Amino acid sequence: MTPNLHLWLIPVLLLIGATINGFFGRRFSRQTVSAIALGFSGAGFAMALWIAAQFSSLIVPHVETLAPWIRVGDFQVDFAFYLDPLSLVMLLVVTGVGFLIHIYSVGYMWEEGGFYRFFSYINLFMFFMLTLVLASNYLLMFIGWEGVGLASYLLIGFWFTKDSAASAGKKAFIVNRIGDFGFLIALFLLIKHFGSLNFAQVFESVAPLSPEIAGAGLLTSIALLLMVGAAGKSAQLPLYVWLPDAMEGPTPVSALIHAATMVTAGVYMVSRSHVIFERAPMALSVVAIIGTLTALFAATIGVCQTDIKKVLAYSTISQLGYMFMACGVAAFSAGIFHLMTHAFFKGLLFLAAGSVIHAVGGEQDMRRMGGLRHHIPWTFWTMTAATFAIAGFPPFAGFFSKDEILWRVYSSPYGSWVYWLLGVFTAFLTSFYMFRLWFLTFFGEYRGEAQGHGDDHMHVVGGLQPGASTSHGSEHGHGGIHESPKIMLVPLVILAVLSVCGGWVGSARFDKFLSPALHNAVPASGSGQAVPLEEQKEQGDTETLLTGISVLAAASGLFLAWFLYQRRPQLPQEIAQALGGFYQTVLHKYYVDELYAAFFVKPLIDGSTRLLWHGVDRDMIDATLDNSAEGANHVSDAMRHMQSGNLRSYAGWIAAGAAVVIAYMIWMGTQ
Repeated sequence: MTPNLHLWLIPVLLLIGATINGFFGRRFSRQTVSAIALGFSGAGFAMALWIAAQFSSLIVPHVETLAPWIRVGDFQVDFAFYLDPLSLVMLLVVTGVGFLIHIYSVGYMWEEGGFYRFFSYINLFMFFMLTLVLASNYLLMFIGWEGVGLASYLLIGFWFTKDSAASAGKKAFIVNRIGDFGFLIALFLLIKHFGSLNFAQVFESVAPLSPEIAGAGLLTSIALLLMVGAAGKSAQLPLYVWLPDAMEGPTPVSALIHAATMVTAGVYMVSRSHVIFERAPMALSVVAIIGTLTALFAATIGVCQTDIKKVLAYSTISQLGYMFMACGVAAFSAGIFHLMTHAFFKGLLFLAAGSVIHAVGGEQDMRRMGGLRHHIPWTFWTMTAATFAIAGFPPFAGFFSKDEILWRVYSSPYGSWVYWLLGVFTAFLTSFYMFRLWFLTFFGEYRGEAQGHGDDHMHVVGGLQPGASTSHGSEHGHGGIHESPKIMLVPLVILAVLSVCGGWVGSARFDKFLSPALHNAVPASGSGQAVPLEEQKEQGDTETLLTGISVLAAASGLFLAWFLYQRRPQLPQEIAQALGGFYQTVLHKYYVDELYAAFFVKPLIDGSTRLLWHGVDRDMIDATLDNSAEGANHVSDAMRHMQSGNLRSYAGWIAAGAAVVIAYMIWMGTQ
C-alpha cells in the first residue's frame, strides 16, 4: 500500500508562518519573528528531506488528494498534490535554498523597518512556490503561479516609500500578468479539447497524438501559449524587462526570486508539459530560439553594467535562456540539471553580493569598490567558487550542467550547430562579465570613499532612502569595511560547497533519475537504444572536443577580464570611447525600456486616461449625477406650481383625485 506522505503539510507550514508573522508579528520581538520564520521554513525543508528518503519506495507519480474543488459535469479538479522525480528536485531546491536565504535574511534585515512584514512575505512566497511545484493539475499550478507573482510584488516593493522600488514592484506584476494571460488561454484550450486540467489525464490524452509536423495545430497553439506564460515568469524575450528593475528589492529577495524559485517556474512548467511540447516541433523551435537569443542578448548587456546586482540580474536572464535552449531541443533533464546547479551558484552570488554591499556601506557600483578580498575573505572565497561555477570551469557545478546543455543542443535531433555556436559565445561573455565583476570588486586598490566618518554612510544596504535607521547603516558608518556576521556567512559556505560539488552527480545519473517524469523526452547521450561501438566512439570524441571548446571559451573570458581590468585598467575606457554609439546603446540596454515606454506604456496610459476621464468619469458618472440633479429640479419646479395657496385650486385637485380613484374602482369591478 502506498504510504500517505501528507505532501500538503509542506506548503501549509510556510503559510502558517506567514500568517502568524503577518497578523501578530508587529507585537513580537525580532527574535520571535525570526524564530517563527526559520522554524516553519526549516520544518518544511526537513519534511522535504524525509520525503526524499521515502521516495525510492513510492510508485511514481505519487498523487495525494486533499479535498474536492470543482465539479461541473465530467470536468473535475481537486486540491491534489503530485510527487515524481521532477517535483522532488524542485521541492528540495525551493525548501533547501529558501531556508538558507531565510537564515541569511535574519542577519541582513535585522534592523530594517518592517522586519516582521519581510518574513511574512517571504514565507508567503515560499507557500505559493511550493503549491506551484507540488500541484497535480494546471489549475492549482496556476494558483501558485499567480501567488508567487503577488508575493514577488510585495517583496520587490518592500521599501514602498521609495518610488523606484514601488515602480519596480508594479512593473514586475504587470509584465507577469501579460504572460499569465497566455497561460490562462492555454488552460481554456485544454479544458475544451481534453476536458481536464489534471496532469495525468491531459498527458494520457495527448500521448497517442501524432506530432504536428505539417504546421501549427491545437498542440502547437497550446504549447506556444504556455511558452508566453513561461516567458513572463522566467524573464525571456520580450518579457524580461521586469527582472533587472526587481533589484530594487532587498538582496535576499533577489537571491530567492531570481536564483532558485520564481524565475525557474517557467522552466519547470515547460518541462512538466513536455508531452505537449514534444508533439509540437514548431513550438519547440520557438522555445529554443527565444532561449538562445535571450541568453546572448542578456549576456551582452551584462558586459557593460556597473551595478553589482544588475550584472547578476542580466546573468540570471542569460542563464534562464540556457535552460530554455535545452528545453527547446527536448533536453528537458539538461535544463532541470542547470536549474538545480544555477540555484546553488546564483543564490550564492546574490547573497555574496549582499555581503559585499553590507561591507562597503551600501555601495553597489563596482567602480567604487576594489581590494576587498583582504577585508572580507569569507565573502571573497565563497563568491570565487560561485564565479568559477557560473563561468563553467571544471570541476565546479556549472561546468557539468552547462556542458550538457551545449552538447545536447549540438547533438539533439531538434538542435543545431547555430544554437551551439551562440551558446559557446554566450559562455565566453558570461565568463568575461563575471570575472570583470570579480576583479573590479576584490582586486586592485579600494576606489570608494573612506569609511568610518559617522553619518556619511548612513544608508541602508540594498537601496532604502538615506537617513534610515538601520544596523547596516550604523555599522557602515562606524566600523569601516568589515566582514558579515556569522549568520550571513554560514549560508554562503554551504552554497559554496554545493557550487563546487553540486554537479558531481553527473548528467547521465540525473537524466536517469528524472526519466520517470520525462519518459517521453529525447534520450540523453549514451542512453536509449543500443548504438554501434564506432558511433559511440565518434560521439565520445565529438563530445570531448566540444567540451574542450566550451572550457576554452570560459578560460578566454577569464583572460580577457584579467587583461582589461588588471593588466591594462585604462583600456576599457579607451575601448568604450572608440565604440562610441554602439557602447552607449549596450550600456543603455538597447533602449528597450524607452521603446516600451514610447510605444506601449505612454499610449496605454494616455488612452486609459481619455477612456476613464472622458468616457467613464465625465460622460457616465458625472453625467448621471448632473442629469439626476437637473431632472429633480424640473420635477420639483412642476410640483411647486401645484402649491398655489388657493383653496379653490386645492378643492379642484382633491375632486380630480377622487374622480380618478372612483373611476379606477368602477373599472376594476367590471373586470
